Amino acid sequence: MADKPLVIIAAGGTGGHMFPAAAFAEEMRSRGWQVGLISDARGLSYAGSFPADWKEEVAAASPNVRKPWTLPSTALKIWRGIGRANRLMKSRKPALVAGFGGYPAFPALSAARRCKVPIIVHEQNAVLGRVNRQFASKAVFVASGFPRLDKLPAGVRHEPVGNPVRAPIAAMRDAPFPPTSGDLNIFITGGSQGARILGQIIPLAIAFHTPAPLRARLNIVQQVREEQLDEVSAIYEEVGLRHELRPFFADMPERLAAAHLIIARSGAGTVSEISAVGRPSILIPLKIAMDDHQAANAEALVDVDAADVVLEDNLYPNLLGELIKVRLENGEELQARAMRAKDAGTVTAAQDLADLAIEAANL
Repeated sequence: MADKPLVIIAAGGTGGHMFPAAAFAEEMRSRGWQVGLISDARGLSYAGSFPADWKEEVAAASPNVRKPWTLPSTALKIWRGIGRANRLMKSRKPALVAGFGGYPAFPALSAARRCKVPIIVHEQNAVLGRVNRQFASKAVFVASGFPRLDKLPAGVRHEPVGNPVRAPIAAMRDAPFPPTSGDLNIFITGGSQGARILGQIIPLAIAFHTPAPLRARLNIVQQVREEQLDEVSAIYEEVGLRHELRPFFADMPERLAAAHLIIARSGAGTVSEISAVGRPSILIPLKIAMDDHQAANAEALVDVDAADVVLEDNLYPNLLGELIKVRLENGEELQARAMRAKDAGTVTAAQDLADLAIEAANL
């Protein structure tokens, strides 16, 4: 193992950072590299099956200027994390450090800079996140999940490779769009924890604001928070709608591929997976997302006429129901939107990023 080059991946916070990092890690290992992962406790909770040769936990924290009394303890935790990461750099001697965002990436990227290890950055969203923003000008390049990348410092090399997607998602790229002559499948997902507002509004829109002949053809598959399951089920049962509700779907690739229409948040991973598989969608950006990055992410599909965006402030059952009706009653347009979504997507981001990473390590 000692003769293999090592890339250390710095990522954490949520699955949105860890899943693309894992796809990149898998690609690097297939090319004969060792892979190490540095994150904090929360990040490592998403990394049970992460394809790394070793994983190390470092202390990390996000400064909260609204609570200034917490800043000294936060600074101490960050300092401890940098110290631990610095020791790892010296002992492991990586050829490259790849940052995938989230505040747990900060200690490793800081230590890499101190130890003069080349760094690269991958930003999943269409707006550069705070940690990635801080290291962008120090990186060999900044790769991104979307062609649009707001808040990128001037003069930084930008490589819009796309977001690495999991192999089971990539495997669905060639799945044909389902026929539209019979039943129609709506898949509703709200991210890893579900979304309360989606469970409140979407069932009302479908049950009471779409025409009965259309409802008779619908199969609803919806991710619903545990505490909302009975309430949502009762709405669908009132009008006799076929439905399957769960807090979590382990078979996301198959669910995406079977859908005629997807209604979802517009997190970077969700948008990238929808476009990788190629399906029409209605996207509802998270209103409180930092820098409104979910609205920016959605533009990748809206701009090519493959998706509609409904902002939370405009999320009314009657308006959403009318939009669902318009989309589902035109099978030819649904198929055209599916094709445009697929054309906007990619399943080669992990390979393309690995090519660039190896080039960066050899500079």
